[in-house]
Amino acid sequence: MLKTAESISPKHPDKICDRISDAILDACLEQDQYSRVAIESMGGHGLITITGELTTNANIDVVQIAKRVAGEQYQVNTNIVKQSSEIAQGVDVGGAGDQGIMVGYACDANEEFVPQELYLARNLNKLIYEKFPNDGKTQVTLRDGKICSVVASFHKAKASELRDIIFDWFKGKDVDSELSIYANPAGDWDVGGFDADTGLTGRKIICDAYGPQVPVGGGAYSGKDGTKVDRSAAYMARKIAVDAVKQVGGEVVVKLAYAIGKKQPVMVSVARPNSNEVLDFSVSNYDLSPQGVIDFLELRKPQFEKTAEWGSYGNGFKWDI
Repeated sequence: MLKTAESISPKHPDKICDRISDAILDACLEQDQYSRVAIESMGGHGLITITGELTTNANIDVVQIAKRVAGEQYQVNTNIVKQSSEIAQGVDVGGAGDQGIMVGYACDANEEFVPQELYLARNLNKLIYEKFPNDGKTQVTLRDGKICSVVASFHKAKASELRDIIFDWFKGKDVDSELSIYANPAGDWDVGGFDADTGLTGRKIICDAYGPQVPVGGGAYSGKDGTKVDRSAAYMARKIAVDAVKQVGGEVVVKLAYAIGKKQPVMVSVARPNSNEVLDFSVSNYDLSPQGVIDFLELRKPQFEKTAEWGSYGNGFKWDI
């Protein structure tokens, strides 16, 4: 069986936009923990555009936050309004900020409880990023659990340098007898980031989650406070999945579905992936209301720009342990 996952660096254009949106969220939460935030960022070619909804008592400088993350050289345009009163009326009484089906996953393949192909792709990405803190991507393919293909493309890194890092990284790992390595396969590149491409909040949601082998139910995470179940319920589903794997081992997929304005999920499922086997794992001791999830996972404290750097799972957050 072949499994592939990719990882993108914090300087990739899409990740810069995720980081801007989450930096704005963090700045609001630092001053007003009850801020309601739904911010989208798009950037590229000298211009950053930030739009969305903020209902907060915080006094923040959105333009300076964007420049701090992306660089002083960019023009920043904003179009930000308050949350719709019709959405707020459901959130005000403790209901979910939207409908949707959120998916959580965990497995016992590694200490991060994430799919092994994602674990390896991100591990290699972090290693390269230490030497070349630039726009970049890695990708790892496993054949029956062994590494059979590696792709690495990094801004301002020579292919020969990438290959040296990859060969050193192979030490102690299971490598297939037929191995392909692609280091800057389109050639070395000196123009990257917003100078080469545009970025958009939420465009790398598969990298932010578990890779392509695990379904994604809800929307993007970045730029959203905990009343948005796209984020909070996905994190709670992850926490339940981790707890379940610690008890029963193997792989676990958790699904939580919500209706906008309602406190309790309309569906809860804890099961093995690609199977009809429903696990004997009780969720009765978890408060699955938006407020309960926010309190349990401490989602009112600033921490979200960090989730935007390397993804929301496997990086030591409360929902990972």
